[in-house]
This record gives sequence, structure tokens and C-alpha cells, in this order.
Amino acid sequence: MKVLALFVQTPAGRLVTVVLVACAGLLLAGAGGAPDVATGSWYMWAVGALLAVGLYGSASGIPREAVRDLRVVVEAVTVGVLLKTLLIAAVMYAFSGLGPAAILLGVAVAQIDPLSVAALTGRSQMSGRAKALLSAWASFDDPVTALLTVYLIGFAAGGTGPAGGLSGYATGLALNAAFAAVVFGLWALARSYVPDRPSADPGRPPAPPRWFSVAAGLVLLGLIAVAATWFLMLGIALIGLFYRPGIAWLAEQITQVAFYAATFVLGMLLIGGVDLGPGLLLGGAAFAAQIAAGLLIARRLPRADRVYLALGQQNGITAVILALTLQPYLPYAVSIVAPAILTVNLLHLVSNALWERRGRSPVPAPVPAPVPASVPAPVSAPVPVRVPVRTPAGFLRPMTVPKD
Repeated sequence: MKVLALFVQTPAGRLVTVVLVACAGLLLAGAGGAPDVATGSWYMWAVGALLAVGLYGSASGIPREAVRDLRVVVEAVTVGVLLKTLLIAAVMYAFSGLGPAAILLGVAVAQIDPLSVAALTGRSQMSGRAKALLSAWASFDDPVTALLTVYLIGFAAGGTGPAGGLSGYATGLALNAAFAAVVFGLWALARSYVPDRPSADPGRPPAPPRWFSVAAGLVLLGLIAVAATWFLMLGIALIGLFYRPGIAWLAEQITQVAFYAATFVLGMLLIGGVDLGPGLLLGGAAFAAQIAAGLLIARRLPRADRVYLALGQQNGITAVILALTLQPYLPYAVSIVAPAILTVNLLHLVSNALWERRGRSPVPAPVPAPVPASVPAPVSAPVPVRVPVRTPAGFLRPMTVPKD
């Protein structure tokens, strides 16, 4: 059991688990003859709840140091998201024949999965600086791509998307800002009355009391429900930047559960089949876009770190949930995004394995230079040793014996 748990935590094991969960959803849909679940009245609320969980998990995982690093934030939001989206959309628009919908599909897979990055950095040979950059990048681009997708649906769907088109865009921004501002005020007030307790471990910072963390966790569930009901995805992402009641481990577990739940629903929607050609094209374009963006962002880092960042594209919870979000408006979204996610993660595994194998390849031992022929060293003459020898008369006389 322990070996299985360790295997699931590896990139290959995680990918196998995702495929098995999706297949389980597909088998259930096939066995029950279930209709398209995307038409159910509960569907959008459930997808909104999963998306809110994923956004909060991504935002709350952003290191406080990264929030203060303006250069990383700007490059992650611009080069890390917008450039990749434009590159992916250009390829899809030119070769898939999907038209403007290619932009939505490009945004859906343009992010790097922070959960996969967290598992990768523990085993990777990247430097500490490169690991911090990749983690911050993965944490920031999840909320950005999710919000871009949500609001672009409104424009693409003529005002029928979750954000309500142009008229609902300004209203949505105001509601999201108000939601985050109210929560921030209440959080600051509560933290002023509840001091941190000192940690028994000197290496850990002080944390709130356990009863406060439990209460704040219950409140967090309510905030996620509100965000899902009113589709306040920007608000819940902003809340994740400051609302951290010392339950990071629980938030990570909940995010994992949401990921596998979304993957299961994705498998159910695959009952209609997959569009393998556009899916492979989308996955390949996403991986190639990461190479271009990664080399640009990591241009000041050593060569090995540049390669690791260029090969860092992975898709996970956000890409899966965005595919579910797009499905009611683009009925082919899941059939294209699902094989694209698999393609991206397979390319990531193979390319990183090849690169690390190359880095670990044994260096051939240097061949010694041939020794030029030389004149044999002269053999020294034997040193004479005088050994006493007894004569017949009984007298001793010296006798010279050559010494070998």
C-alpha cells in the first residue's frame, strides 16, 4: 500500500491515476446510458464549486515572497499566459478550422498545474531559484487563465456565458471586488483579536490556534459555496492571497479531491468520443508555447534551468475544470481538451526523462596520453660487497660478491 501511495505521487503515477479515474467515469456513463451530464441543472453550480476550490488552492499556494516579486508576477501574467495563449490560439486557428473558439481552447490549456509542479520540484535537479520561479508561475497563471476563460465565454457566447457578456463584465468585476474586500475586512478584524500561538518547532512560523483554524476552514467552505453560486471566481482567487488560516495541508487535500472529481465527470462526458486530431494539435501547441515562453522568461538563468522551465508545461485541475466549464457552450470542448491534457503530460514526462537521463549520463574517463618511447633507463652496475671467507689455514680474508 505504501509503494502504491508513493507511485501515485510520482508524475507517471499521477498520470496513470488520472487516466484510470477518467475511464471509471466513462464506464459509469456507458453502463448507465447516462445522458449528457452538462445539461443537468446542477452541472454549472458543481463546476463552479470545483473551479472555486481549484482557484483558491492555486492562489493560497502562492508564496508570500512571490507576491512581493513584481517582475515574476508581471512576466507570469503577460509572457506566461498571454503569449502562450496567443501562440496556441494561432496554431489552432490556422490548422484546426475551429475559428474564434480556438482562443478559448488555447486559454484552457495555457496554464501550468501547480499540484504537478509541487510533485516535480521535490525530485527535480533544478536550482532553488528555478524551482521558486516555476512554482510562482504555476500558481499565478491558474487564476488568470480561469478568469480569462470565464469572461471570454461571455463574449463568444453573445452574453450568455457565466460572466454575462460585456454588460455583466463591469458588474461582475464590482461584485468580485466587493466580495474580496468584505472578506478581507472581516479577516483582518478576526486576526487582530486572535493572536498567533508560538510553534513548538523552531523552523515553523507562528500559527493561529487550532480552534480558529477549524472555524476559518468552515467559513472557507461557505465562501466557496457563495463563489460557486454567484460565479465570483476573481473574488475567491483574491481571497486566497490573504485568507490562510493555517490549514494549507487540508486545502491541498480538498484540491486533490476536487481534481479527481472533475476528472471523473470529464470521463463521463467522453461518452460521446474524442476528437483525437485537434486534441493532439492542441496539446502539442501548448507544449511548444511553453518552450518559447519558458526560454524567454528564464533567459537570465543557467542553461540547465532554462531547459527545465521550457519543458515545464503540465496540465491538471484547472484545465480539466475549464473544459467542463466550456462544454455547455462548446459541445466539443471536452472531446478536444481531454486528449490535449494527456498529450501535454506525456510530452512532459518523456522530454524531462530524456533530459535528466542526458544529465546523468556517465562522463567517459579521460584516455591517458600515449607515453612517447624513451631510451631505457641505464642499469646501474652492481655494488660490490665484501664478504669474509674462511681460508683453509683458518684465517679470514675478504671476498668481493656482486650485489643484485
